[in-house]
Amino acid sequence: MKFYDRGFIFKYDDYTQVQIFSAGTAVLDMKIYEDRVCSSTFRCEKLEVFNAKNLHESYNKDFLRELFNKNEKEIIHRDRDNRILIKIRKD
Repeated sequence: MKFYDRGFIFKYDDYTQVQIFSAGTAVLDMKIYEDRVCSSTFRCEKLEVFNAKNLHESYNKDFLRELFNKNEKEIIHRDRDNRILIKIRKD
């Protein structure tokens, strides 16, 4: 998955929602729960399955949720071995 546009991160008690927009159109609307990831573009999947398909099977199941829940202004995750770069800049 590659996204370079604006988005929103909403933190709720039960899940974290990530919405990414391109030219005003939602290209990703994903909800990250404790045990699964759900999106409008795919059915809910266990975190391990999502990681294996979209990141790498070696990633901890909580990786995605922890990444989006960080309270840092700029988050950069660089995994050269698996050719993964994730940059999150918060306003």
